[in-house]
Amino acid sequence: MALIEARELTKIYQMGSAAQVAAGAGQTVHALRGVSLDIEEGDFVAIMGASGSGKSTLMNILGCLDLPTSGEYRLAGEAVEAMAQDQLASIRNRRIGFVFQQFNLLPRTSALENVELPMVYAGIPARERRARGQAALDRVGLGERGAHTPSELSGGQQQRVAIARALVNDPQLILADEPTGALDSRTSDDIMRLLTELNSQGMTVVLVTHENDIAAWARRKLVFRDGQIIEDARQSGHLPTAPGVSA
Repeated sequence: MALIEARELTKIYQMGSAAQVAAGAGQTVHALRGVSLDIEEGDFVAIMGASGSGKSTLMNILGCLDLPTSGEYRLAGEAVEAMAQDQLASIRNRRIGFVFQQFNLLPRTSALENVELPMVYAGIPARERRARGQAALDRVGLGERGAHTPSELSGGQQQRVAIARALVNDPQLILADEPTGALDSRTSDDIMRLLTELNSQGMTVVLVTHENDIAAWARRKLVFRDGQIIEDARQSGHLPTAPGVSA
C-alpha cells in the first residue's frame, strides 16, 4: 500500500522584493516540475541531487512543511495539498518523525526531555510522556543516557536522541534530512545501521543525502535534477543488523 502518493507536483517561487514581484520584475524559480511518485509503506528511499535540484523542496512538501503550487499529495490517504496550517501541524505530529543534520536538540534540556517534546505539543500527560520517552531512548540504545544534556553526548549519541524524538509519537514515516552530514564516517555507519534496523521493523524511511555511500543503505534511490526525477532505481541496500551503541 502506498503511504505517499504524489501527482504532478510543482513548486514555483517568486524571487525578489515585493515591489519587483508586483511589477513583474522578479525572478521565477521552478523548484519542482511535475514530480510524480509513490512510496510504499515500509520502503527505504534515498533522495539525491545537487544543490538547487529540488530534493529539499520535495522533502518539505512530503513533510507537510510546505505546500505545492499545484499537483496532488496524499499521505496515508489524506489529501494534503489544500490543508490549512493547523491541519498540516496536526498531520506532522501524528504521522511524521523528522531527523535533521544538526540534531536540533535543546541544549540545556536533558536527552529524555528533548525526546518528550513532541508529546508536549500533542498534550500527552507527563507520566505517559516520561514512559514513552524512556522507551524511545531504549530503542535507540541510549536508555541510560536520559539525564545527560546534548553537550554531554557525542555527535552520534545526539543524533540517536533526535531519532528517538522522531519515533516517540509512533509515526508512519521518518524523514531524515542529511542525517549523517555532521558525523564522521564510522558514526555515520552506526546511524545508518539504526535507520536500517528501524526500517526492518516496518518503519518507512525517506532520507536526503549528498553522499553515495549513505544512499547505498537504502533500497530505492531517487536522483533529482532541475526539479525533476531523472533516476528511480531499486538497489540491494544493506541487510539489517542490530544497531550499535558506540556512536
